[in-house]
Amino acid sequence: MNAIELLKGSLASSRNMIGMIVADLSDADLLVRPVPDANHFAWQLGHLILAERNIVLEQLPTASMPELPAGFAEAHGKEAAASNDPAKFCTKEQYLTLLGQMREASIAALSKLTEADLDKPTIGGLAAFFPTLGSIFGMLTDHIMMHLGQATVVRRKLGKPVLF
Repeated sequence: MNAIELLKGSLASSRNMIGMIVADLSDADLLVRPVPDANHFAWQLGHLILAERNIVLEQLPTASMPELPAGFAEAHGKEAAASNDPAKFCTKEQYLTLLGQMREASIAALSKLTEADLDKPTIGGLAAFFPTLGSIFGMLTDHIMMHLGQATVVRRKLGKPVLF
């Protein structure tokens, strides 16, 4: 196995973990905050989708990434995190579909790279933390896993079964 195959597997695995974590959550459950002022998972899912698109396009401007629905970026920006209005957020199925499409596009972009490309320097604000393209793709996996940890707290608050 080479590094590209490893990264592709990790990207697919973290996407699949979201499906398992939210499988028994309702759309209303996605709006539950673990504590006051913490972000609910509906906003976090949108943030993951939006961030992934922006990060991949910043590093690989010619990558083919799905367009987002009208108003999606605004509904999932930092300013919108405090909203509890269900009308401003998507359904669980819409989030999972968008996330799946975005992740497949990221994997496709990664598939076009060579092993040597993974060592190319990154640009932008993330370059100080993730200096190579390989580290950027690794971070996309980590980003989902970090937010899944927060979703696990909501699952406990809602009395859902422990999954792991």
